[in-house]
Amino acid sequence: MKLTPPKTITFWISIVLGLLGLLSELGILAILPITAFWLVFLGFLLLVLALMVKGL
Repeated sequence: MKLTPPKTITFWISIVLGLLGLLSELGILAILPITAFWLVFLGFLLLVLALMVKGL
């Protein structure tokens, strides 16, 4: 399996999703309608997909 580095924008979007999930879990950002687990999961999933798919 050959992995490729993600684009910069994809990397930062996954970081932002992870941080939003962390802030939501800590109660700092409780206005989001999605749970913290799913935000962190989506950020991680996006990063993994970006590693596997060239050009993402």
